[in-house]
Amino acid sequence: MKLKPRSKHETLDMTPMIDVSFLLIAFFMVLINFSDVDQNERIKLPDSELAKPPESSPAEPLVIQILQDGNTIFAGNDYDKDGLSRTLDREVMFFKQMNVTTKDITIILRADARCPTGLVRDIIELCQEKKFENFKFMVKQKEIF
Repeated sequence: MKLKPRSKHETLDMTPMIDVSFLLIAFFMVLINFSDVDQNERIKLPDSELAKPPESSPAEPLVIQILQDGNTIFAGNDYDKDGLSRTLDREVMFFKQMNVTTKDITIILRADARCPTGLVRDIIELCQEKKFENFKFMVKQKEIF
């Protein structure tokens, strides 16, 4: 059997490797849980036996996190009540420019379990002053044995 000498210009076909790389990228994009982005480790959610996962995610969610001391975290920044009010005003103006009404926006509240309910009520009232109507509360599902 006679073997051909290899030429210096032979190359490997990289197409299968590129295909596998794109498949891996797509696979990991599907697996990433983006809901963890809106969570802050300083907030310990309360337990509830009645908690259940949402049936569908809201179309226009705004996540407000309430710390134990009553300060809030919105869009990754810490705010007191006045700062949150000014920020919500800017959000309302932004949604008006995008032709989205405040009725279509859902406020998701993540309040610390040690936070007094009066502070949560104050944040809800502040949001209602800005004409927000839809609220959802995040809690941790209590395991029942």
